[in-house]
Amino acid sequence: MANRPIIVFDAECLLCSANAQFVLDHDRRGRFLLASMQGEAGSAFYRRFGIDPADPDTLIVVEGDRVRRDSDAILAIWAGLGWPWRAGAMFRVVPRLLRDPVYRWVARNRYRLFGRRDTCWLPDPAFRDRML
Repeated sequence: MANRPIIVFDAECLLCSANAQFVLDHDRRGRFLLASMQGEAGSAFYRRFGIDPADPDTLIVVEGDRVRRDSDAILAIWAGLGWPWRAGAMFRVVPRLLRDPVYRWVARNRYRLFGRRDTCWLPDPAFRDRML
């Protein structure tokens, strides 16, 4: 587990859970593990990195003691998926000063823009081994 990046996401958010499903469908090497912020492991990661799991403002990608958040987390996911999705990581050339405000606006408004589930999203049983 320590060698595999962990994506911590909001499993009640339709956009976030669609992103989690996208990762599961396109991460053919099984590089990423996923944890919902509503679960024990996910909320522990959020608290570890100073994010309130009851009011998160970002998804995170945890690699050992390093955490990526906001647009850097999304770019790390794209880079880790391989081609053609890796091409999206080229947006790293856009300064974080410009990327992060857009990310944060979407994150703050995610329920209003995309909707919210009444219960947490669960992956297909074939992917259970990828969930923490």
